[in-house]
Amino acid sequence: MLDTAADRIASRFSRAEPRQTAAAFVEGLLSTLERKTCWSLAERAGLADPQPMQRLLRTAVWEADHVRDDVREWLVEHLAHSDGVLVVDETGFLKKGNGSVGVQRQYTGTAGRIENSQVAVFLAYCSPRGRGLIDRRIYLPEGTWCAQPTRRTTAGIPKQIRFATKPALATQMITDAIQAGAPAGWVTGDEVYGADPDLRAWLENNQIGYVLAVACDRRVAVNDGRTLVRADELAARIPHREWQLHSCGPGAKGPRDYLWAWITTATAPGEHRWLLIRRHRTTGELAFYLCWSPHPVPLHTLVRVAGTRWSIEELFQTGKGQVGLDHYQVRGWTGWHRFITLAMLALAVLTILTAISVEAEPADADLITLTVAETRRLLNILITTHTTDSDHALRWSLWRRKSQARARRSHYARRSAPLPK
Repeated sequence: MLDTAADRIASRFSRAEPRQTAAAFVEGLLSTLERKTCWSLAERAGLADPQPMQRLLRTAVWEADHVRDDVREWLVEHLAHSDGVLVVDETGFLKKGNGSVGVQRQYTGTAGRIENSQVAVFLAYCSPRGRGLIDRRIYLPEGTWCAQPTRRTTAGIPKQIRFATKPALATQMITDAIQAGAPAGWVTGDEVYGADPDLRAWLENNQIGYVLAVACDRRVAVNDGRTLVRADELAARIPHREWQLHSCGPGAKGPRDYLWAWITTATAPGEHRWLLIRRHRTTGELAFYLCWSPHPVPLHTLVRVAGTRWSIEELFQTGKGQVGLDHYQVRGWTGWHRFITLAMLALAVLTILTAISVEAEPADADLITLTVAETRRLLNILITTHTTDSDHALRWSLWRRKSQARARRSHYARRSAPLPK
């Protein structure tokens, strides 16, 4: 599988060195290293210093978007299903300083508050066969980045890149996935995307159904479109007998059972709209979704799509915990896209290995289904465990200490320099 992953992207590199380094980079991301940086990956690969890994991310000639296309194609080959769903969401990467591309103080769900961070929008493909990340876009704040030529130049942002909202970035990725042949009849996402009329209009124009979360104060058209009523007010009017118990998928602690209700809103010929409402069985907490489909569907279909949205959050957790999706130490546009894309490839290896193993393994009530984390553990134990000799370990210890000493001297020199008058 590791050879297959390397072969999938081999044609994207014109020279042997970056091609081999990329294969070692991905294998290192799959390893048990605590931190997956260019230094640690190079040491594990047996290199004399981290320069080959750093060149791979900074100056080597290859296009991250082409490798992204290979990752998407590979995942779709193994996960494609008629019930496939495209899931869009953003995640944050906490950072110090202001030099990293797209960084600023902004809200991120990673911290649950406003922090100095980068935010990126991701697209996942989810089906009964598995789920994987197939695209990514870094969010560039308009005032602090897109309108700052000096910062753009320093970070290496291409001239053609302009400000785009998170829903606009999602639309770009969904468009690319559909054009690439990803079989998905539905899109789902959280309130950021449900509140955007342009994204919803694009999906409707392209005959793609959606189940998008919205806030409780969202006004929904009822009575043939003549009246607008808040979503939470509509929920309060639903009789107790109208709530139906459905599971939106298995969870770590069992089936995720909720009470669900749906209200048909204003419709037009050839389309169907609903307000889907989820109620927690214990706390009574409500969640709301705007739904649209070019054809009639039963309630359990909308519930299934709504439940799929949590898959991408699990992918973020898996990506950061298993393949170091957030371990990068690059600042520029090119380096960010290259690291994230190679991390997506490493995660795809685990996703596809798990999907193949689950299909081949006979059902056993005494065993849980093989997980991505367990797949990575077995991969390292049985296949990729490397042992280095003592001379190699000592050379790397010496190299690190020298590099850190140079960095310290440079830092002290900057600190002690006189301030400009």
